[in-house]
Amino acid sequence: MTATSDLPNTLRTRVQEVVERPIAQNLIIGVILVNAVTLGLETSQTAMEAAGGLITLLDHICLTIFVLELLAKIFAYRLRFFTSGWNLFDFAIVGIALVPGAGSFSVLRALRILRVLRVVSVAPRLRRVVEGFVTALPGMGSVFLLMAMIFYIGAVMSTKLFGATFPDWFGSLGQSAYTLFQIMTLESWSMGIVRPVMEVHPYAWLFFVPFILLTTFAVVNLLVGLIVNSMQDAHHEEDVAKTDSYRDDVLTRLDEIERLIREKQ
Repeated sequence: MTATSDLPNTLRTRVQEVVERPIAQNLIIGVILVNAVTLGLETSQTAMEAAGGLITLLDHICLTIFVLELLAKIFAYRLRFFTSGWNLFDFAIVGIALVPGAGSFSVLRALRILRVLRVVSVAPRLRRVVEGFVTALPGMGSVFLLMAMIFYIGAVMSTKLFGATFPDWFGSLGQSAYTLFQIMTLESWSMGIVRPVMEVHPYAWLFFVPFILLTTFAVVNLLVGLIVNSMQDAHHEEDVAKTDSYRDDVLTRLDEIERLIREKQ
């Protein structure tokens, strides 16, 4: 009776070992890449006319593999599966792909390309980048709030200064904010916007140059710095976890050696 009851646990352990093997992870990455190619080919009318049936078959095979992988993980981890954010991410991505892509849900067919994002949850380096980005979100919120205040002040000032002469760019608060966003990205900011404005308002550079220095070179670089620091912290925490795991393993082996020596004495 005990052996029979232990059978599911043994099977779960074996399934867990299989899904955690590097070869299994590499296989899933390969399937993701193949699926990305098939989803891209589906957008080509020429490719679909030449091999539409094969492309659709490959897409269904890839989706089947993803579903089987999730079912194996759910069987192996049971409720612990849903305690991992990356598992929930994979579950949502695959779940979207299973929604029928007909009728009112036809727009969801385009969301199947999100399956390519599964490579993020499988590749450790990409996971570290995303984890660093998520960790930086609280600090980024403060920076975004600061940027919103700067944009609001700049939009009000530019609307009052240039709205009468350049209504297409600065005629309203929304238009001014959008124009300032274009200037912040440095997209045609000089010849396209600032120089025409300066032909009518020669001292307009006193407004635009400080705005660019403050937003493009200060606030945006502050965002980049926050993300980089968060990625470094995530990498450091991972190294600490590996070191602790190695230390615990060494201590366990030393205790086992000490126990064996005492038994021989």
